[in-house]
Amino acid sequence: MSQGTTFTKYITELGSKNPQIPASLLISVANACKLIAKQVEQGALAGIIGSAGSGNVQGETQQKLDIISNDILLEACGLDQTLAGMASEEMENIFPANKNGNFLLLFDPLDGSSNIDVNVSIGTIFSILKKQSTGELTEKDFLQAGCDQVASGYVVYGPQTTLVYTTGQGVHMFTLDHETNEFLLIKENITISPDTKEFAINMSNMRHWDQPVKRYVDECLAGTEGARKKDFNMRWIASMVADVHRILCRGGVFMYPWDKRDPSKPGKLRLMYEANPMSFLIEQAGGASVNGKDRIMTLPAEKLHQRVSVVLGSKNEVDLIQKYHQGS
Repeated sequence: MSQGTTFTKYITELGSKNPQIPASLLISVANACKLIAKQVEQGALAGIIGSAGSGNVQGETQQKLDIISNDILLEACGLDQTLAGMASEEMENIFPANKNGNFLLLFDPLDGSSNIDVNVSIGTIFSILKKQSTGELTEKDFLQAGCDQVASGYVVYGPQTTLVYTTGQGVHMFTLDHETNEFLLIKENITISPDTKEFAINMSNMRHWDQPVKRYVDECLAGTEGARKKDFNMRWIASMVADVHRILCRGGVFMYPWDKRDPSKPGKLRLMYEANPMSFLIEQAGGASVNGKDRIMTLPAEKLHQRVSVVLGSKNEVDLIQKYHQGS
């Protein structure tokens, strides 16, 4: 479609050609994110900056905007008749919606919320699954592998408010026009270069990394004098949405690996709310996504708030990191 087409028109036309696409639900998510964007823009002016004085199911301190964003998505998307239920990083249990609905929505309502008070880009991540059973909605309905997703995406709240999504037919990008309050198409069929000179990782955790990650980063830091024979730049925003958005725009590798601080946990990020939806996008753009040894999209979903190690981005770099984890 032509640049400037509204997201609503774009998705409606797509849905009219393919009833398996969750068109109305995608539009509901986009509309909810418009409301979240307004809250983010107001920030301290609306008195919504800072801790809410509570913790989520993972024991992390919730920000006021975490709770507000979660409530907006529940309310705005819960009205969609195609939606059977929702699950959120901020909630312990599932949230039933419409008994006759056939889609499931999972989301991280405000990724990177530690950046709220310093005005750095944050975002919303979402994943949509098809409800497989015909009975009463249970948590088991949500436990599907990433390759079963019918749609995923994110909205980044930064200098522009930008929506990126896929339904398995490429990755497409829209930016919010504040004059019309519509997301307008700016890029179709985004592809990631297989090679890169940028990597994103929290270097403060270096002493806790496993050997394959240390090896890769050491080689990057060695530059033209090392094994890679080229200089790399490091980027780290501490917001997965912002880091992945940069990779989709200009390539790179994002790493949030397992480390030795808590060996019992397979990683920090959530498989269902962060890793799976971002992996779907990255793969659709020609990139790759692994937990170290294995493709993330094929990992079995065993529980709602399952954690996972994540390495994603430019394919040749991810393949190299995977080889290091496999002992090559």
